[in-house]
Amino acid sequence: MTQDKRTLNDLERELSLFARHYLANRQVRAGQQLDRSGYLLLTRLEISGAMSLKQLAETFRLDISTINRQVGALLKQGLVERFPDPDGGLARKFRPTEEGLRLLAADRERSREGVEMVVSDWPQDELATFVTLLTRFNSDIEELEGNPWPREHGTHT
Repeated sequence: MTQDKRTLNDLERELSLFARHYLANRQVRAGQQLDRSGYLLLTRLEISGAMSLKQLAETFRLDISTINRQVGALLKQGLVERFPDPDGGLARKFRPTEEGLRLLAADRERSREGVEMVVSDWPQDELATFVTLLTRFNSDIEELEGNPWPREHGTHT
């Protein structure tokens, strides 16, 4: 199917603005305790369970040294722990600590409250449609990249 060029231009612009608003807001939101990389790493470990540095690097499409630095910062803060692979592999695995999950939950709640301020006057059906379409958009990107992000299905219904 061929899409209308004007509509695609509008979509590209709005996605650029969405990224700008979201990233700018995450960096300065009062009370956030995790930086962006920590938030994303802990989110993925929470959903997927323990992962090695190599698995995390592949998941985030980053080089191993970058992931090593990011995970190292979480280790120093006591937000993740390293342990031997229970399946006997050589690589160490990482999982969130109770403190890491506590901070993640607190930051997620602050983030949800920020989103709620933006959509507080949206009708529920429009909000549900937006969530469905945004999920589809992200899932299609992930499919094209061959790098799906695990999701809990039906959490927005």
